[in-house]
Amino acid sequence: MRKIKNEELNRLTPEQFKNAEKLPVVLVMDDVRSAMNVGSAFRTSDAFFIEKIYLAGITAKPPHREINKTALGAQDTVSWEHVESVEACIADLKNLNYQIVAVEQADESTSLLDFKITKGTKYAFVFGNEVFGVSDQIVENADTVLEIPQYGTKHSLNISVSIGVVLWDFVSQQKRLS
Repeated sequence: MRKIKNEELNRLTPEQFKNAEKLPVVLVMDDVRSAMNVGSAFRTSDAFFIEKIYLAGITAKPPHREINKTALGAQDTVSWEHVESVEACIADLKNLNYQIVAVEQADESTSLLDFKITKGTKYAFVFGNEVFGVSDQIVENADTVLEIPQYGTKHSLNISVSIGVVLWDFVSQQKRLS
């Protein structure tokens, strides 16, 4: 066994990526404080062929030094839009028939272990502020509140890790449905 060289990875060019069909999923970043977390969201979204990222409220937006540092160019390939109001963004996505999935710890949440996607359905995963989480109004109005099971003492994952876990699960389910 040997490691694969970069030139053997068959990477898409930025133009090929932009023109490729994406998975029916968007991310909504609800007042995310850390630009590095935003950069990581771009990089993970590029890896998993996500349609778009919505950067809401105080969430940092490109161009930004810390986003660039962690995104490694994905801020130029993944479609994104800055919106002032997360509530208006969610309302618009609902009108476009996206299922709104707030990733949060809540009393009536669905465990990621039990979460099943439906073929042909579009999803908007909402990730919240590192301290306060997804805003209460979004949690209350989400179609689903999704919780990542955690078994240690912290019960708190970094948002960039949460995005990776949720998107990997989504992509895995999507591939099984294809």
